[in-house]
Amino acid sequence: MSSLVSVITPTYNRPGELGELLESLSRQTYKQLQIIIVNDNGNPVEPVCGLYPELDIRVVGLESNGKHVKARNRALEHATGRYIMPCDDDDLLVPTHIETMVRELEADGCDLAYSDAEIVDFRWKDGVRVPESRLLFAYDHDLAAMRKFSTFVPSGSLYRRSVHEAIGPFDEDVYHYWDWDFFLRVSAGHQVKRVVSAGVLYAFSQSGGTNLSGQLEEMHPYLNKLSAKHGLGELPTKNFFLLLEEPDIVSRKADTAVLWDGSPFRSRYSPRLVQG
Repeated sequence: MSSLVSVITPTYNRPGELGELLESLSRQTYKQLQIIIVNDNGNPVEPVCGLYPELDIRVVGLESNGKHVKARNRALEHATGRYIMPCDDDDLLVPTHIETMVRELEADGCDLAYSDAEIVDFRWKDGVRVPESRLLFAYDHDLAAMRKFSTFVPSGSLYRRSVHEAIGPFDEDVYHYWDWDFFLRVSAGHQVKRVVSAGVLYAFSQSGGTNLSGQLEEMHPYLNKLSAKHGLGELPTKNFFLLLEEPDIVSRKADTAVLWDGSPFRSRYSPRLVQG
């Protein structure tokens, strides 16, 4: 029998994006899924989630807006799967992604697997997001280099729920860098691997938009906290796309399998967006 995968997703007032994530989950070839949506005190998400009755969705509401890391930790409290898969509400997974990740995780008994991704700048058109630009995000797995610049994409990563028994929940104190912190903590005592396929479509606007990674001044104190916690030394707070041009990072670029044909994931919620 297939192992249950708990997909944990915080959300806040992005029904259109959430609908497309659920659409991508409904298309997965791997069906043993538990989906936990944590509404961070935003507008009700049941009108979106109710359109996907074939999915095992549990909606958890926060009593106040606790931000995304707190919401992820609340999701963990409700996760019962053997494996955990974080996924942001505006990201997408190609149909074979979860099946691939489970197979890769179980192949050699590793504890955390993360995949390559495409960074996609989406725009809305007729109730669906279409790609404005696509950037391949694939880098060699190098633990030493990961202490200087993280190429760990948390969305669509897969790990054993037992990991949290060893290291605890996500660290809310490092906020913007919860994922980098999580990767470093897991890597310190567990086996981690990169999956060579771009099965994750990571939504990121080059103009910043609402992405956390566009808020450089606000991020710097949290970067300092991360550095102090792990002894990382001085780390630059630069625009993400400028960092990708640094020679050390360019040298880590790797080949990968591109899986997405560029077709949009039109959700069942889409007609409401067109009308409203």
